[in-house]
Amino acid sequence: MRLLNNPFLLVSFLAFFCCAGCQSTKSKTSADLSNIDLLRGDIALCGDPEFGELSFTISCKNSSRETFNLAVSLLHSFEYNEAEKTFVKILDADPECAMAYWGVAMSIYHALWFAPSDIELEKGSDILKVAESAPRTAREQEYLDAIGAFYDDWETLDHATRALKVEKEMEQIYQNHPDDTEAAIFYALALKSTADRSDMTYANQRKAGKILEAIFPDQPDHPGIAHYIIHNYDNPELAQLALPTARRYAEIAPASAHAQHMPSHIFTRLGLWQESINTNINSAGSAVCYAEAVNMDGHWKEEIHAIDYMVYAYLQQGDNVRAREQYDYLLGMSKFSSNSTAVAYPLVAIPARMALENRDWATAAGLELPSIEFAWDEHPWEKSLMYFARALGASHTEEFDLARQDIAVLQSLNQELLDMSDSYSANQVMIQIKACQAWLSFAEGHHEEALTLMQESADMESRTAKHPVTPGEVLPASELLGDMLLAMDKPQEALNAYEVNLKGHPNRFNGIYGAAIASQMLADKQNATMYFEMLLALDASSTSQRPELDEARTYMLKSAVGSL
Repeated sequence: MRLLNNPFLLVSFLAFFCCAGCQSTKSKTSADLSNIDLLRGDIALCGDPEFGELSFTISCKNSSRETFNLAVSLLHSFEYNEAEKTFVKILDADPECAMAYWGVAMSIYHALWFAPSDIELEKGSDILKVAESAPRTAREQEYLDAIGAFYDDWETLDHATRALKVEKEMEQIYQNHPDDTEAAIFYALALKSTADRSDMTYANQRKAGKILEAIFPDQPDHPGIAHYIIHNYDNPELAQLALPTARRYAEIAPASAHAQHMPSHIFTRLGLWQESINTNINSAGSAVCYAEAVNMDGHWKEEIHAIDYMVYAYLQQGDNVRAREQYDYLLGMSKFSSNSTAVAYPLVAIPARMALENRDWATAAGLELPSIEFAWDEHPWEKSLMYFARALGASHTEEFDLARQDIAVLQSLNQELLDMSDSYSANQVMIQIKACQAWLSFAEGHHEEALTLMQESADMESRTAKHPVTPGEVLPASELLGDMLLAMDKPQEALNAYEVNLKGHPNRFNGIYGAAIASQMLADKQNATMYFEMLLALDASSTSQRPELDEARTYMLKSAVGSL
């Protein structure tokens, strides 16, 4: 089911770039540009041609400045291909515009996305070498030095080290030019890009958030400020602070599929499922429109990313019908425009969620990777989600040998990630391993060992930040801990675990249901009534088929009769 509410918009600057005064002259820089595979063409975006408002001071030709501001606006909404094309248009007309080279290099960096490939890094390095002969102000040199720090020694230094160098360079620009709001905004972005995912104090995010909040009132239509507030507050502790901004950002940059999607990061953190669904419907529609407009070879990752968040939200409403509609639509896809994590993760996570959220253990145990042409060997973390679901399913269906085999695969994927020096993803897989070992031990009757392993899994997860590619864990470890305690007839401990889970994952369907059942077992009518009412409030449609909702209605009816 696809909703395409916005017409395709093709933004052309031919009149500007064909004027006699803007004709480029042959120079060393223009000649060198021809040796780099730069993106060129008209700017293709869908919807209302608004990308926000900003003013970035540059020393380039006056005729380039409005286009430069557009390019930076695109950059702030992570419309990287279109940003690069716009910066290149400036270079083709004005090859002496040093900051346009900066813009191309920034468009390749992708600060909060996955690390650029070697080909992209070489391209970014080459564009900055060409920029060396272009005139620039002292401030512009600082900007070029900052992005240059990311490309320097890219063949020998790891991504994290180079990103930290960019952060330090941007901090100096921020301190040297207190009136330069773009310096403040890009410094806030750099802080987020280097934030430690194990830092539960969110030191970098808080610092960046304060910088952005201080300037937002004076620039309420700036796309970067709104966007980066959302990214920095995309965690359970700070999400509430970003809610007004989340509801504003999609209006600031309505032509960006990513801008349409980003508010759902906060809506998901706060359990605002219908708002998440609505914004992701818009995002997926814009992504389809954009892919068609540029004749993209396959479905765009932005569409798949939006579908993942949409399915998650439908499942939390108990709406299996609409979740299944999106999954069936995904199953009909055979080709994707990239092999990125933003595609690989949903392809595995969505079927795993569909089975596990519904406690359909047999389906979970039989999951397979999608039968499409895809470089799965490049995605060990994403593949682990399937084996996690399979192992949990097999333990619950008492196929213990199969569960052990799947846990062994998880262990090999964990080692593969360690060998790749991807400690974050390796830790994610270890959380899964302990949870699967716990449920296998439980199924085999080793309850104390099982509880110890499950508690270790939950503790590890509580110290690990969620990756932005996912709306949430396929099943939170704290929720699985509550399930195990409930199965061990320990309702008070189970209720405690569910309440911890709900603090970090508000309005999760199974977390609320588990808390209701634990309260019922404790004969705590007040709490049971509260949680069952919360569960029923999640049902925003008439298409839900979850038996838990029928159980909630039955309880509420009996309680009402009993009170007469």
